[in-house]
Amino acid sequence: MPQHLVDRDPQVSPQQMAAALVPPPQFTDASFDSYRPDADYPSQADVRDAVAAFVATRPEPAKRGLFGRRRSSSPETPTTSGVYLDGGFGVGKTHLLAAAYHAEPGRKTFGTFIEYTALVGALGFQGTVDLLRGTSLVCIDEFELDDPGDTMVMTRLIRELSDSGTRFAATSNTPPGALGEGRFAAQDFLREIQAMSDRFDTMRIDGLDFRRRAVDESARVVSDVAAELPGGSAQVTQDDFRSVVAHLASVHPSKYVALVDGLDAVGLTDVAEFRDQTDALRWVALVDRLYDAQVRIVASGTPLDAVYPESMLDGGYRKKYLRAASRVVALTRALD
Repeated sequence: MPQHLVDRDPQVSPQQMAAALVPPPQFTDASFDSYRPDADYPSQADVRDAVAAFVATRPEPAKRGLFGRRRSSSPETPTTSGVYLDGGFGVGKTHLLAAAYHAEPGRKTFGTFIEYTALVGALGFQGTVDLLRGTSLVCIDEFELDDPGDTMVMTRLIRELSDSGTRFAATSNTPPGALGEGRFAAQDFLREIQAMSDRFDTMRIDGLDFRRRAVDESARVVSDVAAELPGGSAQVTQDDFRSVVAHLASVHPSKYVALVDGLDAVGLTDVAEFRDQTDALRWVALVDRLYDAQVRIVASGTPLDAVYPESMLDGGYRKKYLRAASRVVALTRALD
């Protein structure tokens, strides 16, 4: 008998948040050797080599700012205290970030931007600094630029820790309508974070979404969700799509990891197009966590990669929606 996702109300302590700062299960074995660059896009291999060199090198401490001068993607040894991987979705940024985490010999953490800001919310700014102080590498996936308040908190955290010797690796999650499709716009970001300048070395990764290199398909739709859900001892849920979207409003995004913990599949009936952008963004955050945990999705109604109206796709969150659409195609076709 399926459970219901809407009945789950996870409670996560600050200690659990801190303990969860590791790569998601699908990247447990990620390495620079297991990264498969697309030969048609040389920047992928170049950035892989540059990130590997960054992790392997311990440059002399230097007074610098934060994000700034763009560098060319090359395997030359970086001399900055952080690397920022910028590019479209599906080009392997998270894989390289996880590879950097695994290759780092010292104390390290790996989490999404949302997980770090939630930790600040739970522990306070100084408590988070105290927790992370002494960490040799902090990996930040999906760095958000659409919330100025959270961005200010994170850049202050980066400055405090960087000044004490911590290094950083981050991936880009910029709103393309404001900052350019799939690209990092240093000047716009510098205006948001004020006085910070060159601490990060920005590396551009070009390429196609690896999930759609071989075939261009839509999200799978079924007529009978219950019949398609895995049986036996599989842990599954089944809910009306609108009910799940409404439930997400009552759960902080930092708890979405716990919301889907232990699940093998999620069933969604009567999927419909979004009308509210806040609901759509919460769904995107849940999709990211479902994808990290490789939870299969079985859905009826509107294909899950077609739930964003053109008015949303034409706005500042286009890149997020397209990434989520790509991921749900993979999750709904997990057993094809």
